[in-house]
Amino acid sequence: MSRRVVRQSKFRHVFGQPVKADQMYEDIRVSKVTCDSSFCAVNPKFVAIIVESGGGGAFIVLPLAKTGRVDKNHPLVTGHTAPVLDIDWCPHNDNVIASASEDTTVMVWQIPDYVPMRNITEPVVTLEGHSKRVSIISWHPTARNVLLSAGCDNLVILWNVGTGEMLLALDDIHTDLIYNVGWNRNGSLLVTTCKDKKVRIIDPRKQQVVANNFEEPIALQEMDTSNGVLLPFYDADSSIVYLCGKGDSSIRYFEITDEAPYVHYLNTYSSKEPQRGMGFMPKRGLDVSKCEIARFFKLHERKCEPIVMTVPRKSDLFQDDLYPDTPGPEPALEADEWLSGKDAEPILISLRDGYVPIKNRELKVVKKNILDNKPPPGPRRSHSGCDPNVSQPALQEVLEEIRALKETVQAHEKRISDLENKLCQFTNGTD
Repeated sequence: MSRRVVRQSKFRHVFGQPVKADQMYEDIRVSKVTCDSSFCAVNPKFVAIIVESGGGGAFIVLPLAKTGRVDKNHPLVTGHTAPVLDIDWCPHNDNVIASASEDTTVMVWQIPDYVPMRNITEPVVTLEGHSKRVSIISWHPTARNVLLSAGCDNLVILWNVGTGEMLLALDDIHTDLIYNVGWNRNGSLLVTTCKDKKVRIIDPRKQQVVANNFEEPIALQEMDTSNGVLLPFYDADSSIVYLCGKGDSSIRYFEITDEAPYVHYLNTYSSKEPQRGMGFMPKRGLDVSKCEIARFFKLHERKCEPIVMTVPRKSDLFQDDLYPDTPGPEPALEADEWLSGKDAEPILISLRDGYVPIKNRELKVVKKNILDNKPPPGPRRSHSGCDPNVSQPALQEVLEEIRALKETVQAHEKRISDLENKLCQFTNGTD
């Protein structure tokens, strides 16, 4: 009598569980806009969520530790003139986030480490090149300041955020609406799915398709009958793909191997309430002391609920087999190096001692490139008290003074925020 051999895998017993109620983010008006994006982006410092907003588009940014009920007056990131459709944190700077909008623009924002007193309304740079709404953005995994955007004009654009320049425009590749875009590990190729039912592997620098029309899938997995879009999240370190259905209440996860049958069902995390969107924490933001291998941020109608995926282990020691070296925050290439044809694998870091986020690094944008690409303005009438022939050094002096004043205001805002937090602690202590 033959015995069925059980496949060996350290991830067979991965289980998911929600955090306690006081570790959720409550009273958030999650956006109701119809779009297939995940509506949520997280990194080791912040969670960002696209929210309902009157008179334009907005998203909220919360420090990871600021759980509980969110103040209804909590500052938003506002600047778009129409709903925000997608957001994505820069993998090389935890204080920089990009947003795409129905207003056809992409904006890049610098988020301070402290909670600002008022809405953030000024992006570091605005990228204009699409003629219809922009529904997808994705940072390059290894090259500094390279950002991809895809719009309903069937156009994929690659930008150098550091200069505001358009690097490449892939305009003759897609014949219909682009559903999703993803980079490979070193950013040499990208893959797209399209309404024309084709999957394309694209070399963006050659601006050509190198593979599509895959005739037979290597594995076919029947899902349920839910008609919501699937949000896939792939963890290359563990070779696990997580599938979260929008409007569904479960997360299914599978292990991918090099040998047939290639895709192995592991388990399903189920809950009662459907998800409006989902954020996925990078590996360096996980708690390695608790054998956490993934963390999701599930959006409900009015809250965000973290869900922790854990491999049960008896030992308290660091589990080398669960945490191979993983991509860190340092870019491996500059934008111009990548554009010239150079490729580089991600710079890896060890999680043995946990990951401590580095301090706020400012995104510097070289404005002159943007100005060079614009036609010179026509003659202007000078306003009273303003000399149209003001010298360049004098203008530079004014700009420096404005910058110094902004820094002073930010310092005061941080001081006020710190004092308010101390006041809250004193108040709580006397209750």
